[in-house]
Amino acid sequence: MKNKKNHSALIVEAAVAEALNDGSPVVALESTIITHGMPYPSNVETALSVEKAVKAQGVVPATIGIIGGRVTVGLNNEEISYLASRGPKVTKASRRDIPLIMSQGQDGATTVAATLIIAAMAGIRVMATGGIGGVHRGVEESMDISADLQELARNTMVVVCSGVKSVLDIARTTEYLETVGVPIVGYRTDVLPAFYARESEQSVDYRMNRAADVAAALVAKLHTNIDGAILVTNPVPEEHAFDSDQINLIIEQAITVMNQRGISGKETTPFLLARIAEETKGKSLATNIALVKNNAKLAAKIAVQYARQVKKDH
Repeated sequence: MKNKKNHSALIVEAAVAEALNDGSPVVALESTIITHGMPYPSNVETALSVEKAVKAQGVVPATIGIIGGRVTVGLNNEEISYLASRGPKVTKASRRDIPLIMSQGQDGATTVAATLIIAAMAGIRVMATGGIGGVHRGVEESMDISADLQELARNTMVVVCSGVKSVLDIARTTEYLETVGVPIVGYRTDVLPAFYARESEQSVDYRMNRAADVAAALVAKLHTNIDGAILVTNPVPEEHAFDSDQINLIIEQAITVMNQRGISGKETTPFLLARIAEETKGKSLATNIALVKNNAKLAAKIAVQYARQVKKDH
Protein backbone atom coordinates (compact mmCIF):
# COMPACT_ATOMS: atom_id res chain seq x y z
CA MET A 1 0.00 0.00 0.00
CA LYS A 2 1.06 3.60 -0.48
CA ASN A 3 3.62 4.94 2.03
CA LYS A 4 4.06 1.52 3.59
CA LYS A 5 7.02 -0.85 3.71
CA ASN A 6 6.89 -4.62 3.59
CA HIS A 7 8.37 -6.30 6.67
CA SER A 8 8.16 -10.08 6.65
CA ALA A 9 4.46 -11.00 6.61
CA LEU A 10 3.56 -7.53 7.84
CA ILE A 11 2.96 -4.16 6.28
CA VAL A 12 4.64 -1.65 8.57
CA GLU A 13 3.68 1.98 8.02
CA ALA A 14 6.70 4.08 7.04
CA ALA A 15 6.82 6.26 10.18
CA VAL A 16 6.57 3.18 12.39
CA ALA A 17 9.28 1.35 10.42
CA GLU A 18 11.57 4.38 10.60
CA ALA A 19 11.08 4.72 14.36
CA LEU A 20 11.80 1.02 14.92
CA ASN A 21 14.92 1.18 12.76
CA ASP A 22 16.14 4.26 14.67
CA GLY A 23 15.35 2.84 18.10
CA SER A 24 12.80 5.59 18.67
CA PRO A 25 9.77 4.93 20.92
CA VAL A 26 6.68 3.24 19.47
CA VAL A 27 3.42 2.20 21.18
CA ALA A 28 1.18 -0.52 19.74
CA LEU A 29 -2.60 -0.06 19.93
CA GLU A 30 -5.31 -2.67 19.36
CA SER A 31 -8.24 -2.21 16.98
CA THR A 32 -11.01 -4.37 18.50
CA ILE A 33 -11.84 -1.47 20.77
CA ILE A 34 -12.60 0.50 17.59
CA THR A 35 -14.94 -2.05 16.04
CA HIS A 36 -16.44 -3.86 19.02
CA GLY A 37 -15.76 -1.71 22.07
CA MET A 38 -17.54 1.53 21.19
CA PRO A 39 -20.35 2.77 18.94
CA TYR A 40 -19.77 4.88 15.84
CA PRO A 41 -18.65 7.72 15.71
CA SER A 42 -17.27 7.66 19.28
CA ASN A 43 -14.98 4.81 18.21
CA VAL A 44 -13.18 6.69 15.45
CA GLU A 45 -12.96 9.87 17.54
CA THR A 46 -11.45 7.91 20.41
CA ALA A 47 -8.99 5.99 18.23
CA LEU A 48 -7.65 9.20 16.70
CA SER A 49 -7.50 11.01 20.05
CA VAL A 50 -5.60 8.05 21.58
CA GLU A 51 -3.05 8.28 18.77
CA LYS A 52 -2.84 12.03 19.41
CA ALA A 53 -2.13 11.37 23.11
CA VAL A 54 0.74 9.07 22.14
CA LYS A 55 2.16 11.59 19.66
CA ALA A 56 2.00 14.32 22.31
CA GLN A 57 4.67 12.40 24.24
CA GLY A 58 6.95 12.33 21.19
CA VAL A 59 6.10 8.70 20.45
CA VAL A 60 4.93 7.03 17.23
CA PRO A 61 1.53 5.28 17.59
CA ALA A 62 1.02 1.98 15.75
CA THR A 63 -2.63 0.98 15.61
CA ILE A 64 -2.71 -2.62 14.38
CA GLY A 65 -5.36 -4.27 12.22
CA ILE A 66 -5.96 -6.39 9.14
CA ILE A 67 -7.21 -4.65 5.99
CA GLY A 68 -8.14 -6.80 3.01
CA GLY A 69 -6.00 -9.63 4.34
CA ARG A 70 -2.98 -7.37 4.90
CA VAL A 71 -1.69 -7.35 8.47
CA THR A 72 -0.91 -3.68 9.03
CA VAL A 73 1.19 -2.13 11.78
CA GLY A 74 0.28 1.56 11.79
CA LEU A 75 -3.19 2.01 10.33
CA ASN A 76 -3.68 5.43 8.77
CA ASN A 77 -6.66 7.69 9.55
CA GLU A 78 -8.59 6.45 6.52
CA GLU A 79 -8.13 2.81 7.54
CA ILE A 80 -9.12 3.54 11.15
CA SER A 81 -12.25 5.35 9.94
CA TYR A 82 -13.06 2.45 7.63
CA LEU A 83 -12.90 -0.14 10.43
CA ALA A 84 -14.86 2.17 12.74
CA SER A 85 -17.66 2.63 10.22
CA ARG A 86 -17.99 -1.14 9.70
CA GLY A 87 -17.98 -1.81 13.43
CA PRO A 88 -19.03 -5.33 14.52
CA LYS A 89 -19.21 -6.44 10.86
CA VAL A 90 -15.42 -6.65 11.02
CA THR A 91 -14.11 -9.99 12.28
CA LYS A 92 -12.79 -9.89 15.84
CA ALA A 93 -9.35 -11.36 15.24
CA SER A 94 -7.46 -13.38 17.82
CA ARG A 95 -4.51 -15.77 17.34
CA ARG A 96 -6.59 -18.48 15.64
CA ASP A 97 -8.14 -16.02 13.17
CA ILE A 98 -5.12 -14.18 11.78
CA PRO A 99 -4.03 -16.65 9.04
CA LEU A 100 -7.63 -17.34 7.97
CA ILE A 101 -8.43 -13.65 7.62
CA MET A 102 -5.20 -13.13 5.69
CA SER A 103 -5.74 -16.03 3.32
CA GLN A 104 -9.32 -14.95 2.55
CA GLY A 105 -8.46 -11.29 2.05
CA GLN A 106 -10.81 -10.15 4.81
CA ASP A 107 -10.72 -7.36 7.37
CA GLY A 108 -9.89 -8.03 11.00
CA ALA A 109 -9.80 -5.98 14.18
CA THR A 110 -7.08 -7.26 16.48
CA THR A 111 -7.78 -8.26 20.07
CA VAL A 112 -5.16 -7.82 22.79
CA ALA A 113 -3.88 -11.32 21.96
CA ALA A 114 -3.55 -10.68 18.23
CA THR A 115 -2.07 -7.23 18.79
CA LEU A 116 0.56 -8.72 21.09
CA ILE A 117 1.54 -11.28 18.46
CA ILE A 118 1.75 -8.78 15.62
CA ALA A 119 3.47 -6.07 17.66
CA ALA A 120 6.11 -8.57 18.78
CA MET A 121 6.65 -9.65 15.16
CA ALA A 122 7.29 -6.01 14.24
CA GLY A 123 9.66 -5.49 17.19
CA ILE A 124 7.43 -3.21 19.27
CA ARG A 125 7.90 -3.59 23.02
CA VAL A 126 5.15 -1.41 24.54
CA MET A 127 1.41 -1.65 24.05
CA ALA A 128 -1.65 0.14 25.45
CA THR A 129 -5.22 -1.10 25.73
CA GLY A 130 -8.31 -0.57 27.87
CA GLY A 131 -8.67 -3.76 29.87
CA ILE A 132 -7.34 -7.25 29.21
CA GLY A 133 -9.46 -10.33 28.68
CA GLY A 134 -9.29 -13.12 31.22
CA VAL A 135 -11.12 -15.93 32.92
CA HIS A 136 -14.87 -15.53 32.47
CA ARG A 137 -17.36 -15.86 35.29
CA GLY A 138 -18.80 -19.36 35.35
CA VAL A 139 -15.64 -20.78 33.77
CA GLU A 140 -16.23 -24.13 35.49
CA GLU A 141 -19.12 -24.66 33.07
CA SER A 142 -18.08 -22.67 30.00
CA MET A 143 -14.28 -23.15 30.04
CA ASP A 144 -14.17 -19.60 28.61
CA ILE A 145 -10.67 -18.20 29.08
CA SER A 146 -9.42 -15.37 26.89
CA ALA A 147 -6.49 -16.03 24.56
CA ASP A 148 -5.10 -12.72 25.86
CA LEU A 149 -3.68 -14.56 28.87
CA GLN A 150 -1.72 -17.08 26.80
CA GLU A 151 -0.25 -14.36 24.61
CA LEU A 152 0.72 -12.30 27.64
CA ALA A 153 2.73 -15.35 28.71
CA ARG A 154 4.40 -15.74 25.29
CA ASN A 155 5.32 -12.20 24.17
CA THR A 156 7.91 -10.08 25.96
CA MET A 157 6.40 -6.61 26.16
CA VAL A 158 4.96 -4.07 28.54
CA VAL A 159 1.17 -3.98 28.30
CA VAL A 160 -0.56 -1.02 29.95
CA CYS A 161 -4.22 -1.50 30.87
CA SER A 162 -6.75 -0.52 33.53
CA GLY A 163 -6.71 -3.99 34.99
CA VAL A 164 -8.96 -6.92 34.23
CA LYS A 165 -12.32 -6.12 32.66
CA SER A 166 -14.94 -5.90 35.40
CA VAL A 167 -17.22 -8.39 33.63
CA LEU A 168 -14.67 -11.17 34.22
CA ASP A 169 -13.65 -13.32 37.18
CA ILE A 170 -10.85 -11.09 38.42
CA ALA A 171 -9.56 -13.42 41.14
CA ARG A 172 -9.23 -16.41 38.80
CA THR A 173 -7.63 -14.22 36.14
CA THR A 174 -4.90 -13.13 38.55
CA GLU A 175 -4.33 -16.75 39.55
CA TYR A 176 -3.95 -17.70 35.87
CA LEU A 177 -1.45 -14.88 35.30
CA GLU A 178 0.57 -16.03 38.30
CA THR A 179 0.61 -19.59 36.94
CA VAL A 180 1.97 -18.52 33.55
CA GLY A 181 4.51 -16.14 35.09
CA VAL A 182 3.09 -12.75 34.11
CA PRO A 183 3.79 -10.15 36.82
CA ILE A 184 1.05 -7.63 37.60
CA VAL A 185 2.50 -4.19 38.29
CA GLY A 186 0.35 -1.50 39.85
CA TYR A 187 1.23 1.96 38.55
CA ARG A 188 1.14 4.11 41.70
CA THR A 189 -1.27 1.63 43.30
CA ASP A 190 -1.03 -1.46 45.51
CA VAL A 191 -4.49 -2.69 44.50
CA LEU A 192 -5.49 -4.17 41.14
CA PRO A 193 -7.80 -1.79 39.26
CA ALA A 194 -11.03 -3.24 37.87
CA PHE A 195 -11.51 -1.29 34.63
CA TYR A 196 -14.48 0.98 35.49
CA ALA A 197 -13.46 1.04 39.17
CA ARG A 198 -10.09 2.10 40.55
CA GLU A 199 -9.78 -0.92 42.80
CA SER A 200 -10.76 -4.54 43.25
CA GLU A 201 -10.28 -7.02 46.10
CA GLN A 202 -7.03 -8.24 44.52
CA SER A 203 -3.58 -6.86 45.19
CA VAL A 204 -0.85 -6.37 42.57
CA ASP A 205 2.48 -8.22 42.60
CA TYR A 206 4.61 -5.09 42.47
CA ARG A 207 4.04 -1.36 42.75
CA MET A 208 6.00 1.05 40.55
CA ASN A 209 5.70 4.83 40.66
CA ARG A 210 7.81 5.83 37.65
CA ALA A 211 7.73 4.97 33.96
CA ALA A 212 11.52 4.56 34.09
CA ASP A 213 11.17 1.75 36.64
CA VAL A 214 8.80 -0.16 34.35
CA ALA A 215 11.18 0.31 31.42
CA ALA A 216 14.08 -0.99 33.54
CA ALA A 217 12.07 -4.12 34.38
CA LEU A 218 11.44 -4.73 30.67
CA VAL A 219 15.14 -4.32 29.88
CA ALA A 220 16.01 -6.82 32.63
CA LYS A 221 13.44 -9.28 31.29
CA LEU A 222 14.96 -9.09 27.82
CA HIS A 223 18.50 -9.50 29.17
CA THR A 224 17.49 -12.71 30.95
CA ASN A 225 15.51 -14.07 27.97
CA ILE A 226 12.47 -14.71 30.16
CA ASP A 227 9.46 -14.76 27.86
CA GLY A 228 6.23 -13.03 28.72
CA ALA A 229 4.75 -9.62 29.26
CA ILE A 230 4.83 -7.24 32.19
CA LEU A 231 1.23 -6.23 32.83
CA VAL A 232 1.07 -2.64 34.06
CA THR A 233 -2.29 -1.79 35.62
CA ASN A 234 -3.16 1.90 35.60
CA PRO A 235 -6.30 3.00 37.51
CA VAL A 236 -8.95 4.95 35.61
CA PRO A 237 -8.73 8.70 36.40
CA GLU A 238 -10.63 9.37 39.62
CA GLU A 239 -13.11 11.78 38.10
CA HIS A 240 -14.30 9.08 35.67
CA ALA A 241 -14.28 6.10 38.06
CA PHE A 242 -17.32 4.13 39.20
CA ASP A 243 -17.95 2.94 42.73
CA SER A 244 -17.08 -0.77 42.84
CA ASP A 245 -20.38 -1.89 44.39
CA GLN A 246 -22.42 0.18 41.93
CA ILE A 247 -20.75 -1.12 38.79
CA ASN A 248 -20.67 -4.72 40.05
CA LEU A 249 -24.44 -4.68 40.54
CA ILE A 250 -24.94 -3.38 36.99
CA ILE A 251 -22.56 -6.05 35.65
CA GLU A 252 -24.37 -8.86 37.51
CA GLN A 253 -27.68 -7.73 36.01
CA ALA A 254 -26.14 -7.54 32.53
CA ILE A 255 -24.70 -11.06 32.88
CA THR A 256 -28.12 -12.38 33.88
CA VAL A 257 -29.67 -10.92 30.71
CA MET A 258 -26.79 -12.26 28.61
CA ASN A 259 -27.27 -15.78 29.95
CA GLN A 260 -31.02 -15.60 29.36
CA ARG A 261 -30.36 -14.72 25.72
CA GLY A 262 -27.78 -17.49 25.28
CA ILE A 263 -24.97 -15.16 24.27
CA SER A 264 -21.49 -16.71 24.56
CA GLY A 265 -17.96 -16.74 23.17
CA LYS A 266 -16.49 -13.69 21.47
CA GLU A 267 -19.89 -11.94 21.52
CA THR A 268 -19.89 -11.85 25.33
CA THR A 269 -17.75 -8.77 26.00
CA PRO A 270 -19.29 -6.52 23.29
CA PHE A 271 -22.78 -7.38 24.55
CA LEU A 272 -21.89 -6.65 28.17
CA LEU A 273 -20.15 -3.37 27.34
CA ALA A 274 -23.16 -2.20 25.34
CA ARG A 275 -25.57 -3.26 28.07
CA ILE A 276 -23.53 -1.53 30.77
CA ALA A 277 -23.37 1.65 28.67
CA GLU A 278 -27.16 1.55 28.35
CA GLU A 279 -27.71 1.00 32.08
CA THR A 280 -25.29 3.79 33.05
CA LYS A 281 -26.80 6.17 30.48
CA GLY A 282 -23.52 6.45 28.63
CA LYS A 283 -21.29 7.14 31.63
CA SER A 284 -19.45 3.83 31.21
CA LEU A 285 -18.57 4.78 27.63
CA ALA A 286 -17.08 8.07 28.85
CA THR A 287 -15.13 6.12 31.46
CA ASN A 288 -13.89 3.68 28.83
CA ILE A 289 -12.67 6.54 26.63
CA ALA A 290 -10.94 8.28 29.54
CA LEU A 291 -9.07 5.19 30.70
CA VAL A 292 -7.89 4.24 27.21
CA LYS A 293 -6.42 7.71 26.69
CA ASN A 294 -4.83 7.60 30.14
CA ASN A 295 -3.26 4.22 29.41
CA ALA A 296 -1.92 5.37 26.05
CA LYS A 297 -0.28 8.35 27.71
CA LEU A 298 1.42 6.17 30.31
CA ALA A 299 2.48 3.62 27.68
CA ALA A 300 4.08 6.43 25.67
CA LYS A 301 6.04 7.58 28.72
CA ILE A 302 7.26 4.02 29.31
CA ALA A 303 8.22 3.67 25.63
CA VAL A 304 10.30 6.87 25.86
CA GLN A 305 12.13 5.58 28.93
CA TYR A 306 12.66 2.17 27.35
CA ALA A 307 14.17 3.72 24.19
CA ARG A 308 16.52 5.83 26.34
CA GLN A 309 17.70 2.87 28.39
CA VAL A 310 18.31 0.70 25.31
CA LYS A 311 20.35 3.46 23.67
CA LYS A 312 22.33 3.94 26.88
CA ASP A 313 23.11 0.19 26.99
CA HIS A 314 24.48 0.37 23.47
